[in-house]
Amino acid sequence: MGRVRKSLIVGVLVVAVAGVGLGLYWFQPWKLWQDETVDEALPVAVGTSAPPATADPSAPAGPRILARGELISHEHDTSGSVKLVRLADGSHVVRLENLDTSNGPDLRVWLTDAPVKEGTAGWRVFDDGQYVSLGKLKGNKGSQNYIVPADLDLTRYSSVSIWCDRFDVSFGAAELAQA
Repeated sequence: MGRVRKSLIVGVLVVAVAGVGLGLYWFQPWKLWQDETVDEALPVAVGTSAPPATADPSAPAGPRILARGELISHEHDTSGSVKLVRLADGSHVVRLENLDTSNGPDLRVWLTDAPVKEGTAGWRVFDDGQYVSLGKLKGNKGSQNYIVPADLDLTRYSSVSIWCDRFDVSFGAAELAQA
C-alpha cells in the first residue's frame, strides 16, 4: 500500500509541475511587468520597387494622413493614437503613436472592418468580420509603423485593434475617421 501511495504522489507531482510549466508558457504572466518601448520615425517610403501609385504631380510630396483615431481600452488599459498614412511613394502604413498598453503573449496589430465598442462588448468583435494582421506588436509602448499590404482595399477597413492572438481578445482599439 505504501508503494502505490508513493507512486500516486509522484504521479500527481509530475502532472502538477507539467501543468504549472504549461500554464506559465501559455499565459506568460511575467510580460505584465516587462515593458518594451519602440520609437520609430515615420518612414518616407517602405522600400517597394513598384512605381508610385499616383502620377498626379499636384499630389503632396510627403506623407499624408488619410484617417486617424484614438485607442480605447478593452481587456487591458490602452491609450495612444492611430494614423493611416499614405507615404510619398504611394504605399501605406498604420502608425501607432504614444502607445501605452500592457505587454502580453502574441500581440498583433490588426486592421479590421469591425466597429469599435466600449467595454467588454468590444473585446472579441474584431475577428468576426474582415481583418488583416499587419504583424506582431513591436513594443507595448512608443510610436511604431506597420506596413499595409499594397493590394489591400483600404475602404473595407474602419478600425485598428491591438489583438491578442493567443486568447482572441482585443487589448485596445481605435475607430478610424477620415482626416
